[in-house]
Amino acid sequence: MISHLRGKLVQKSPTEIVIDVNGVGYQVHIPLSTFEKIDKLDGEVSILTHMHVREDAMILFGFATEAERDIFKMLISISGIGPKIAQGILSGIGTSELREAVLINNIDALTSISGVGRKTAERIVLELRSKLGKIEFTEQMVTPTSQQLKARSEAIIALMSLGFNRTNAEQTLRTILSESTNKELSVEEMIKKSLHHSAKQR
Repeated sequence: MISHLRGKLVQKSPTEIVIDVNGVGYQVHIPLSTFEKIDKLDGEVSILTHMHVREDAMILFGFATEAERDIFKMLISISGIGPKIAQGILSGIGTSELREAVLINNIDALTSISGVGRKTAERIVLELRSKLGKIEFTEQMVTPTSQQLKARSEAIIALMSLGFNRTNAEQTLRTILSESTNKELSVEEMIKKSLHHSAKQR
């Protein structure tokens, strides 16, 4: 099994990258949490991987940190959660936020993630609560309040109506929130900052 790759980063997007290792291009699916860590990188990169084997395919998933990979493996061990859903969960919430949400039974934080319903969120809490406490995190644990989650959801819907796809809307919003010293931004402020950030990236 392939546990990590080191090579030249030849392609990248918020959902996948291609790494050239000695002339062989490996397509690796990644969550947004990993993309945010390598977004500014070019040249040689090193990434942790997990190979998911199906009857018809072998798919590589990549992670910037051991915590991301560990949580990914835990998520796909839960009934009803496959690798694509696990990838989406790590794209919708940071690893430290996920652990905090599980430990304090914050179902609202989990159901705010695209593709995660209440039953899935409850299974995540039930099965991961004892496991997540054993993982070391370097990021500060901050869980959004219910009011913040509602505002973020409204901002994402508004951005999608303005032409963003959901992945780009979520990524842009996470970026501007991480850069902002004020975590209590209104929906209007989040939309304005997201549009400004998007314009700068063009």
